[in-house]
Amino acid sequence: MTSAFDPVRIAGTVLPNRIALAPMTRSRAGEGGTATSLVAEYYTQRASAGLIISEGIQPSAVGQGYPFTPGLHTAEQVEAWREVTDSVHSAGGRIFAQIMHSGRIGHPTLLPEGLVPVAPSAVTPEGQVFTAEGPKDFVTPRELTGAEVRATIADYAEAARNAVEAGFDGVELHGANGYLIHQFLAPGSNLRTDEWGGSVENRIRFAVEVVKAVAAAIGAERTGLRISPGNPYNSISEPDPQPVYEALVKEIDGLGLAYLHVLEHGPEARETTVALRKQFSGPLVLNPATEGPTDHRALALVEDGTADLLAFGALFLANPDLPARLRTEGPYNTPDPSTFFGGDARGYTDYPAL
Repeated sequence: MTSAFDPVRIAGTVLPNRIALAPMTRSRAGEGGTATSLVAEYYTQRASAGLIISEGIQPSAVGQGYPFTPGLHTAEQVEAWREVTDSVHSAGGRIFAQIMHSGRIGHPTLLPEGLVPVAPSAVTPEGQVFTAEGPKDFVTPRELTGAEVRATIADYAEAARNAVEAGFDGVELHGANGYLIHQFLAPGSNLRTDEWGGSVENRIRFAVEVVKAVAAAIGAERTGLRISPGNPYNSISEPDPQPVYEALVKEIDGLGLAYLHVLEHGPEARETTVALRKQFSGPLVLNPATEGPTDHRALALVEDGTADLLAFGALFLANPDLPARLRTEGPYNTPDPSTFFGGDARGYTDYPAL
């Protein structure tokens, strides 16, 4: 029987275990969207994970959705990430960059002057976004033209090349949580009538083309995709998600991707996870729906074959040595959400070791 502490091959590398650090926004980037020494410390502390997946990194200036998030679209950003990847590798870790274009989730105050959030369609999301000036209502995004859709796909590919230049072992494309790729997939945010909207075939086209462009740029074996079928986060409406994601997986399965990463929203999502698991021939990373922070009880999902790797979020923030704690079934430090974002280093460094 396979366990979460058995090795697995991802991106041409044998990982020592099947425990991943889930991608989580940290909002601790420095000037110009650059990674800092604190970012390097955070990821290096968690290098015992089989795989580290970074916080969301914007592929372009207009792709930024939150304050103090890092990018991979300038030479300075690439150079800053090298400190992070070098440190993680020195500690024996492996790290993928999550490329995240936030699309309509953002605000003009977060962007260079003259830019506004962009999206498949000019549909205003409900709710507010946090900015350096406090919470602000979402604005109506500008609908991307057909040429701009193609240019945005190219931005993803260029960011992936920059990630490899910066020393990342691969990239994960963020197609979940209501950000740009998810906005194209969901009928509530994609009202287009051209080749990028309408039918299921057209709504999955952007995701498929981004995956193919990135795979061509850096190699499919270094390219992963994260999805969250039916997840309403960030004002997403997907009334019948399973056929959409089955069509998406069918289109990308033959590429030989590093992995498919499924983020479950609620226990009802497991049926879709199982269906996609059967359909996808490569490794499946699962961020499972659990009551409270995911802990050692979820390791059974590797043992029963539901997933090849498990991604852990909040518990990994509070327990940088989480793989060791999972092996002994605790004890666990309790996550403190007040330290998860912004400049307070306690969210990185101040939890006691096992």
